[in-house]
Amino acid sequence: MTPRGVKTNIKPPEKVSGDHVRLAALGGLEEIGRNMSFIEYKNDIVAIDMGLQFPEETTPGVDFIIPNVSYLEERKEKVKAVIITHAHYDHIGAMPYLMGKLGNPPVYATRMSRAIIEKRQNEFTNAPRLRVQEVRYGDRFKISENIELEFFGVDHTIPETMGVIVKTPVGNIVHFADFRIEYNEKDEPQGLETFKRIGDMGVHTFMVDSTNAEEEGHSLSEKVIEKNIEMLIKQAKGRIILATFSSMITRIAEIIKIAEKLGKKVAVNGRSMRDNVLIAKNLGYVKTKNKDTLIAVEDIHKYKDNEVLILSTGAQGESSAGLMKIVTGIHKYIKLKVGDTVIFSSSVIPGNERGVQNLKDNLARQGAIVYTSSIIDIHVSGHAMKDDIDLAVRALRPKFVMPVHGYYFMRFANGQNAVRAGVRPENVRLMDNGQVARLTKEEFVITGETVPANYVLVDGLGVGDIGEVVLRDRLLLAEEGMFVVITTLDRKTGRVIKNPDIISRGFIYLRENQELLDEIRRKVRGIFGRIPRREEVDTDYLKALIRDQIGQFLYNKTKRRPMVLPVIIEI
Repeated sequence: MTPRGVKTNIKPPEKVSGDHVRLAALGGLEEIGRNMSFIEYKNDIVAIDMGLQFPEETTPGVDFIIPNVSYLEERKEKVKAVIITHAHYDHIGAMPYLMGKLGNPPVYATRMSRAIIEKRQNEFTNAPRLRVQEVRYGDRFKISENIELEFFGVDHTIPETMGVIVKTPVGNIVHFADFRIEYNEKDEPQGLETFKRIGDMGVHTFMVDSTNAEEEGHSLSEKVIEKNIEMLIKQAKGRIILATFSSMITRIAEIIKIAEKLGKKVAVNGRSMRDNVLIAKNLGYVKTKNKDTLIAVEDIHKYKDNEVLILSTGAQGESSAGLMKIVTGIHKYIKLKVGDTVIFSSSVIPGNERGVQNLKDNLARQGAIVYTSSIIDIHVSGHAMKDDIDLAVRALRPKFVMPVHGYYFMRFANGQNAVRAGVRPENVRLMDNGQVARLTKEEFVITGETVPANYVLVDGLGVGDIGEVVLRDRLLLAEEGMFVVITTLDRKTGRVIKNPDIISRGFIYLRENQELLDEIRRKVRGIFGRIPRREEVDTDYLKALIRDQIGQFLYNKTKRRPMVLPVIIEI
């Protein structure tokens, strides 16, 4: 039964005649991350964000996943702008790999975003030097005869996050980026005046963040979080280790301010967090009254335990991050002590639950006092919840709503939010990656056309060279292991010179399965024994026989299908 509110069974016409804008997403509509979309009108294309996605269970060994931009690459002379809404990696992480493919078009970004993306770009020696147009809230840029951009501010966990109005001949397309609504101490929403002003301009399509769309209520004020963190810092007897996302610069700045007020020295642990704090300090977002408030990690031994607060990466249990190095005892300068207070000011990203739980267990075993957001409000998401989305939709009064940034169920819930806020059910558009919509002044039609939007996998220095076959092999090896059969033949006679050698990894322990191995060796010798002696040996044919027959034999014996790798050596 289809839930009420959003209609999903409407089949629109395939084509739209007359003046229209094309709209598609290359990522971000079926996953968390890899956010990228584009708006096209005649000879003009505007891309919004260029993010990466972290690997999944189905992509073992992969570093991360980026959008497929082959459609834009073929039309790179039309790409007039790349808009970066904010500097989180799920919105900027693919830029070093993709900007060159698109002809290095102009980038529109705020001062904070510019500093972060340029630093990352410089780490890639073959990536082009970016052409960045620095943007402030309220700025307008006419990038072509037909398209104008206007930027405005939204609240998120990193300073200078911005939304954009893409003004086209068919109407205004508004993209809010990741956003939430901040509330004051009286629980009153802030910043709605900007939304209402945009609504008064007329909104054709609202592309709205869906990450927390199914969560009831509204965002908790960041002031509440800061108050609770200050309380925990005050009551801590020894050292404090506070783990959070390195990209949560707004909160990091407030924590440093709180620590300084309470007479603490702050050491920043983790390269990405050190880089971000330095950038934020240079731009004036991190301020300290005393020059020695921020100290080097290697100098923490110079201070009493109750004078030190360590800001660290690794709240998700990442094996190479700062906090995990402390817990496992391999950190060069920080060793965990009994009585240390560890504060997790972060949520758990789906899929990381086990790693985070193991991390907390190890901290507790070593005598640390652990606080998480399930115990006390010390974290709030940067993504709008139901009530926030309701306020935004009512202020904008869009003709069409296109939920973005999230799995289908998140976007479906967001469509229902829009309907409750007054949007007609038939005007909610749930698209998938690669689908193309055509927008006229009165319509938003999802056509039957698609553009490539499949995963492009980055693995080491390889970009896009890991395909479905390689992934399937990796998954098979992870699930069933491998079984190697090495047979040595006399080149002239085709006879087996010695007993076949067998290597197994992740399938069986050889020493405990000698009877099974003897049977396999007999079967292999039998396969070679049936070859007429005067015929030339076809090694490819023999390998296929071994692969099929030994594979079936192993399945009959174990109900498992390892990857069987025959090796034939001719002497």
